[in-house]
Amino acid sequence: MGYIGTLAVPILILLLVFSSLKVLREYQRAVVFLLGRFWRVKGPGLIVIVPGIQQMVRVELRTVVLDVPSQDVISRDNVSVKVNAVVYLRVVDPQKAIKHVDINESMVRAIARQAEAERERRAKVIHAEGELQAAQKLFEAAQVLAKQPQALQLRYLETLTVIAADKNSTIIFPLPMDVITPLMQLLPKNSASP
Repeated sequence: MGYIGTLAVPILILLLVFSSLKVLREYQRAVVFLLGRFWRVKGPGLIVIVPGIQQMVRVELRTVVLDVPSQDVISRDNVSVKVNAVVYLRVVDPQKAIKHVDINESMVRAIARQAEAERERRAKVIHAEGELQAAQKLFEAAQVLAKQPQALQLRYLETLTVIAADKNSTIIFPLPMDVITPLMQLLPKNSASP
């Protein structure tokens, strides 16, 4: 047992030394954590990491292409859009590199509710602007019709023409008194003349 124990200790030390040596390429850096806290950035080349006390994360300095899974995003107009994307990234400072970002599901729902409320608000504003424009045009039309009473009669006859295009309906034709009165005044004069 003495011979194996004597031989095991140097082998264990050699394994510990070899596991602590790491080689990084020119485009890689090692972000080293000492007992879980950021310690420093090492590399490139041969670096020593104390096993059990230090941990290393390799960071690529080359441009990396990441395929982003399909995402639901909200456009500037608050429209939900499904986007497929590819991200090109290049780490400049390994000490400040971030690995992963997620949005909480409740935050996603809150953003979606906000976007829907914004769409509804815009729809109401657009509808109100349409009503305002229609009211302005009706006001302008009423002013024109007030200045020219004959235009009202022409509009009335135009409406009757549109209704008469549908041949399967009965039309009741009310005649305004201001149209009939001038005709009634002309009728006795014509009958008394001969």
